[in-house]
Amino acid sequence: MRIRATVAAVSGALALSAFVAPAAHAAGSTPDVTFSNMKVNKGSNLVVGTAKTSFSVTYTVTHPASLPASDFATGPVLYRGSSVTSPSDLFATDDEGTCTAASSTVLNCKATLVFTVNGDWDLDNSEAGSWTLGGIAADKDSHVKWVGGLGTTKILRATKLTVNATPEPVKKGKTVTVTGSLTRANWDTHKYGAYGSQSVKLQFRKKGSSTYTTLKTIKSSSTGALKTTTTATSDGYYRYSFAGTSTTSAVNATGDYVDVQ
Repeated sequence: MRIRATVAAVSGALALSAFVAPAAHAAGSTPDVTFSNMKVNKGSNLVVGTAKTSFSVTYTVTHPASLPASDFATGPVLYRGSSVTSPSDLFATDDEGTCTAASSTVLNCKATLVFTVNGDWDLDNSEAGSWTLGGIAADKDSHVKWVGGLGTTKILRATKLTVNATPEPVKKGKTVTVTGSLTRANWDTHKYGAYGSQSVKLQFRKKGSSTYTTLKTIKSSSTGALKTTTTATSDGYYRYSFAGTSTTSAVNATGDYVDVQ
């Protein structure tokens, strides 16, 4: 992933467009602002598949009354490494945050983080996992302030899970065969690929119930295939459920209904 950033004046207002390495900014005093209450995707993990994906960010900026909000711009940052000023990886918003004044010194802001797996902001598989939240502020003279340690989030590879229960219908007490497939986004090839040797639960929800019960746990094959059998007891829905990992999202298959006669 490229680490890049620039700060540019556009029509008299400051914009944050893409990225520079944090050390590359104009000499002089940095904007006297602080960040707080930063939340990405409403606090949920960022799950990215093989297409462009956007996530909302909200945060609060506090600034002196002597520094008008029109004189600086801010945006969120995600980074990995020991600090935001010396990251091994770094993402930020392509555009400055949009802020509303809560008082003469407090701004409530929102922004959007955009990820792709085949473009300017592309991810690769090694970048799945935990990231730290930070912020960037820049004034009209291109003085930049980087703030780190504002929380953590995870960027996870998206998964897909299918299920098919047969025969339909089936006689009570007879065998139901349940097949399926577990795949996950490969950010290096820009396609979904087999996710093998993973523990996946076979679950059942009786007709009229809203709760799934785990029947057994099996492992996906090297090709991501799933197959097992169970005994038909009553009308209901069968599904596979995958709990996810530290780099891969959890997913539930859509239940497949079987009529028991």
